Amino acid sequence: MPNVYLLSIPGLRPADLPAMPNLNRLAVGGAQATLRPSFPCVTWPVQANMLTGRLPSAHGVVANGFYWRERREVEMWTAGNDKIQQPQLWDVLKKHNPSLKTAAWFPMLSKGCGADTICMPAPVHNPDGTESLWCYTRPVELYGELRDKYGHFPLQHFWGPLANIKSTAWIVDSAVEAASRFKPDFFYIYLPHLDYAAQKHGPDSPQAAAAVAELDETLGRLIIGVEAAHAEPPLWLVASEYVITPVSHVAYPNRVLREAGWLSVRNEKEATGELIDFETSRAWALVDHQFSHVFVRDADAATINQVAALFRSRKGFAEVLAGSERAKYQMDHSRSGEVILISTPESWQAYYYWLDDAKAPSFARTVDIHRKPGYDPVELFFDPQTRGIPLNANLVRGSHGAPPLDASQRGVLIASHPAALSGSDLRDTDVYGVVLKQFAI
Repeated sequence: MPNVYLLSIPGLRPADLPAMPNLNRLAVGGAQATLRPSFPCVTWPVQANMLTGRLPSAHGVVANGFYWRERREVEMWTAGNDKIQQPQLWDVLKKHNPSLKTAAWFPMLSKGCGADTICMPAPVHNPDGTESLWCYTRPVELYGELRDKYGHFPLQHFWGPLANIKSTAWIVDSAVEAASRFKPDFFYIYLPHLDYAAQKHGPDSPQAAAAVAELDETLGRLIIGVEAAHAEPPLWLVASEYVITPVSHVAYPNRVLREAGWLSVRNEKEATGELIDFETSRAWALVDHQFSHVFVRDADAATINQVAALFRSRKGFAEVLAGSERAKYQMDHSRSGEVILISTPESWQAYYYWLDDAKAPSFARTVDIHRKPGYDPVELFFDPQTRGIPLNANLVRGSHGAPPLDASQRGVLIASHPAALSGSDLRDTDVYGVVLKQFAI
């Protein structure tokens, strides 16, 4: 019975490998391929691609969040596994052989998935607005046992101004514990550390290089611990989720829509500042790194084309896909916006919709991934004057999400066995088949 460990590492570049001796040791005598992320090149869709072998038009994961039109609600970073509309590796493996054991460690849509053993962050949101550290685990009692041995999962180091190696180190230590206790035949582990410095300072910055070294040192502990848990070394598969590229420009789709009269705002007594009024807005954009979904209320072809026209030939946008054009990247799913905006390589998109910082909502200056109607990498920064998150999107120096145009935007897939990979140029959807091949499926 094979043991397969799939490490999902955002931001890992082929150029990083010479500085990663522990990772390179896995590749000695193994195989290596270019790995092309499928658009949109962001965490949730790419992880769903690898788990299902399908693209967003089939599995429905079109971004790192959703806008539910019927409820007029945004759901960012909270969705459970039921949002993936296709069977996943653990489901297929279990159907093939019910005795196979699987584990999921921190992939973002794993809550309630079919893996036998699961761990992922799930802080408790208290009535007073505070959070209590916790993780969702299967079995339920597992997190309490991990907490007693390793302390609480350091959520403050998983995202925000304090994001650092401590969160990935906890993931590794607890994964080694799970490998020893449960001995899974297939183990999927998400290691986020390279995401932080590359977005904050740029992928070629000294800080990003230091992060590469930190991750490799932590990988060394993972490799030693896992291999000690099994009679034979497992097959290691190390996959880049995407590559982070340098950016020097930011676009604001929601401000464009507001200035053109499509987006409306409202004020509430319990919220300081302006909020998007989803009830009355004729169009608004859920932004996610280098792309956004524009949701158009009156979705006839003429109206959709009017909205799309606002962005064509505007600086920072490489492609504007309206209606049926979304099928170019298999994004023609009912969860997608009527218009999809894709950034040029040097640009990214911010969710900001207010025109005056004095009217920004209170959550804009906090780490609040659930209430913001889009992804906000500025949460990696801290403004000592306001003791909060700054409102300066120009601080961001790295981004991702747009389709890869050249080799510099492609990642890498490493296998520790030479026969594990079927070619030298693979897509993220091919990872699914690479795993199943090891179990003769």
